[in-house]
Amino acid sequence: MSERRIYLDVGIGETRGVVTLDGRPERLLIHRHDDDPRLLLGARLVARVASLEPTLATAFLDLGAGAEAILPFKPDAKPVRGQAIEIEIRGEPRRGKLAIARMIGAGEGAPRLLTPGPDVAADLAVLGHGAALVEGRAARDVADEAEAEALDVIHPLPGGGELAIEPTRALTAIDVDLSDRKGGDAKRVTRQANLAALGMAARLLRLKGLGGIMVIDLVGRGHDGNALLAAARAAFGPDNPGVAIGPVGRFGTMELSLPRRTQPVLERLCRPDGALSDRTLAQRLIRRLQSEGAAQPGARLTATCAPDVARAAAPLIDLLTARMGARFSVTADPAAPRDKLQVSAA
Repeated sequence: MSERRIYLDVGIGETRGVVTLDGRPERLLIHRHDDDPRLLLGARLVARVASLEPTLATAFLDLGAGAEAILPFKPDAKPVRGQAIEIEIRGEPRRGKLAIARMIGAGEGAPRLLTPGPDVAADLAVLGHGAALVEGRAARDVADEAEAEALDVIHPLPGGGELAIEPTRALTAIDVDLSDRKGGDAKRVTRQANLAALGMAARLLRLKGLGGIMVIDLVGRGHDGNALLAAARAAFGPDNPGVAIGPVGRFGTMELSLPRRTQPVLERLCRPDGALSDRTLAQRLIRRLQSEGAAQPGARLTATCAPDVARAAAPLIDLLTARMGARFSVTADPAAPRDKLQVSAA
């Protein structure tokens, strides 16, 4: 029977939550102190209907102070331009895409936040199904491991072979490769690899926070479509409601659609070019300073990093100082590579 555990890493400027499935990261939740609470999953707001696109059955909503969302509607529930409505955020904004809302009912007054969405600890309690919460150093180590795996493209399959997951603008492509997987019966080897890949793909897609159209390029030919469809339904069951799975096609691919709920981890941690963002590198630097500060209570610590990372770390240093005292500083080195983070004690 599968076992899930939950971990909460409360850091400086960032809280990370991890759900593990049989010892492997399954979900990674990241909230930062300066996130806009109006755009987080589960937030309830009063919004104003700014405009309508009847041909797309979509309304554009003004959430106030420049924040926006879209509201899909049915023909018999078309809102009115200028109307105040109460909504709930059902899909967080993604790169180039607005947040998605659902209508709760009529609203009153100016656009504003009514109730924030659940925090990381509350989400973990639901996802963990009553599992005991682990915090402290163990939680930080698990969160670091979850980040690393979420950012990987190639993942080794148990028993041999590889799984590659690559998001594009239109869909997410998932490739199953036998690679070094061995066995005397080729049909049996490919069947085992495909079944293992479906279970692993489901876990990794949840970890990466990916939704939308998925195309899985299965290995081999002459697939047992019924067995693979049953395995896919079991593997992606935790993502319901909203999962749709198609049969294995003539070209050996399986298509499925997964609901989009949270911002993908790749977008949260990386720039559009795929490199880690200045903020993500700053968070890693602050975690290193915090760990060294706890290990050396009387020392003054200096971090050296690239100028853009130093700028991103500046407000976090203020938060760290408020918690652990004024003994931390960051020095910008124009010659330092972006991903080189150094901490020294004086």
